[in-house]
Amino acid sequence: MPRVKRAITAKKKRRKILKWTKGFFGARSRLLKTATEAADRSMKYAYRDRRVRKRDFRKLWIARINAAAKLNDMTYSRFIAGIKKAGLVLDRKILADLAVYDPQAFSTIASMAKDEIAT
Repeated sequence: MPRVKRAITAKKKRRKILKWTKGFFGARSRLLKTATEAADRSMKYAYRDRRVRKRDFRKLWIARINAAAKLNDMTYSRFIAGIKKAGLVLDRKILADLAVYDPQAFSTIASMAKDEIAT
């Protein structure tokens, strides 16, 4: 069996890790061992935070919808219940966008939700 020399693949692997950690502070971008640890940790955080981002945006949308609903004399939960009863299929992202950029349209949706709850 022929002898395997790993210089090329090992150097490629090291170069890849140092490329990932480019811009990190101090030894974390220069020394292979600390760079590897920093890269592993950053990948772990990136994986976790891709899920956390979804939660954070949903919280932001709910806060915006709640604020706009309060301006229309409703609570968030009654507003959501009203649009569900009215048969409006709008997700929270669209509703929050309307609340910020088109308050007139949001108030018409809120009045539709109010009418459904009243009946």
